[in-house]
Amino acid sequence: MFLAADPSAPPVSFDDAAERANEAAGWVEQNWSTWLNVGLRILLILVIAIMLRIAVRRALTKLIERMNRSAQAVEGTALGGLLVNAERRRQRSEAIGSVLRSVASFVILGTAGLMILGALNINLAPLLASAGVAGVALGFGARNLVTDFLSGVFMILEDQYGVGDSIDAGVASGEVIEVGLRVTKLRGDNGEIWYVRNGEVKRIGNLSQGWSTASVEVNVRPSEDLGRVRELIEEAATAMSKEEPWNERLWGPVEVLGLSEVLIDRMTVSVAAKTMPGKALSVERELRWRIKRTFDEAGVRIVGGLPQQADGEAANDPTAGVAAPSAYASATSPQSVAASPISPPAPLSK
Repeated sequence: MFLAADPSAPPVSFDDAAERANEAAGWVEQNWSTWLNVGLRILLILVIAIMLRIAVRRALTKLIERMNRSAQAVEGTALGGLLVNAERRRQRSEAIGSVLRSVASFVILGTAGLMILGALNINLAPLLASAGVAGVALGFGARNLVTDFLSGVFMILEDQYGVGDSIDAGVASGEVIEVGLRVTKLRGDNGEIWYVRNGEVKRIGNLSQGWSTASVEVNVRPSEDLGRVRELIEEAATAMSKEEPWNERLWGPVEVLGLSEVLIDRMTVSVAAKTMPGKALSVERELRWRIKRTFDEAGVRIVGGLPQQADGEAANDPTAGVAAPSAYASATSPQSVAASPISPPAPLSK
């Protein structure tokens, strides 16, 4: 939309227009060197920041790749499978590399942005003061978020647990399905998913690192021959260790530790074995199954916590020695009053 010229305004002469054009040209001529200087400084800052960011990220990437290669080299040794998991080491190194790359990019680009504002002659003192106040306010308001983030960073650096591990975090337990810098996701025994904040975890029990111990207790009668009981347990354990997948889950021989309890009605034999991490429960169940079948074939009875009766002996009736309730037990009952003797009448006084 075009506006009509104000008829009351004085007309602009050619000399006035030329004078204004000369002033604008002179102002541009005086300041073009400053603009060029500032533009070159900004361009130089951007180029240096981008090149530095690329160099730092490449250096971090090469460092992570070197860590992964060293993990794969150790995995091929005799103890490599027990002490180092290449996939676990790779995931941990990738997480650390992602955090370091993000921090490096933030520091480099943030510094470049402040330098560009300084090149434009913008006073940074109020901006920095405002950022400081805002940072303090955010620090108080989001202290839980900061705590969760720092806890997640140290958890990854210290390799406390990883994806696939079975852990007990105090507030929840289960299998780790996702590890984040703020939240860890667990899959519970019943299929539920737990979201555990890293800052809320005070202790961690990792059930998947190193090795686990399968412990089984067998209760037999005190009259059984201990040597025969040991032979039967070792026979069942030997057969189990030669079959798949138990030959991989058992990391050592099944040991009969001896008697852990001797009572009048039973004696307890303790059995233990070193197993693959997280497989102790399945090994315990299979070992109990095989020991029970072996004992049944050999005629050895496994007893429980209640006293066992001898073969052919009937159980005693616990009420046999208890008398039936009687109405004469109460002195005020009609039967007791009727059965009590009648007292003679009192003599009459003269």
